[in-house]
Amino acid sequence: MYLRFLIVLFSCFFNLEAADISNGKQKSSTCIACHGEDGNSQVGLWPSLAGQNQKYLTKQLKLMKSGERVVLEMTGMLDGLSDSDIEDISAFYASSKIKMGQASIDLVDLGSKLYYSGNFEKGIPACTACHSPRGLGNAQAAYPLLSGQQPEYIAKTLKDYRLATRMDTEASKIMVSIAYKLDDKEIEALASFIHGLH
Repeated sequence: MYLRFLIVLFSCFFNLEAADISNGKQKSSTCIACHGEDGNSQVGLWPSLAGQNQKYLTKQLKLMKSGERVVLEMTGMLDGLSDSDIEDISAFYASSKIKMGQASIDLVDLGSKLYYSGNFEKGIPACTACHSPRGLGNAQAAYPLLSGQQPEYIAKTLKDYRLATRMDTEASKIMVSIAYKLDDKEIEALASFIHGLH
């Protein structure tokens, strides 16, 4: 009895209630057209959600729903969803497996150098610092998984950061401070490398 009380108390403080993956799959039916049935997008400008860490995805969906992060294509898509629904959908996509792409051979050297070492002369840190050597992100910090992501989406996102048009969280402000130093070729190389990163 006492143990059950402690579990309930701990869950209240740390929000340990498990999200419902099957409910998330059902609720994600409207997401399929853009993000694919299993969360692997077939359209370059739309992100793949499969394998994305749950905390990051939940945070971004709630920002979009509140209007703090404006994504025109998502306008109205989240209006009928509760926070619990969003957590379930995020859990479903987190449980799916992302499909890896392939980097362009001519961009691998530059992409790899930037991802693993950054560019000291330009003050660009290595991407691995926040997104891990394999591009898995950092679930605890809600830093996103990048590995296998669509290159067009990564390139657009980095350019949005470079222009400071995406600056809705503290983490995105960090990205703005980095991305403004990247030129188009570096963005293209990073996007391609990340697409094929295993």
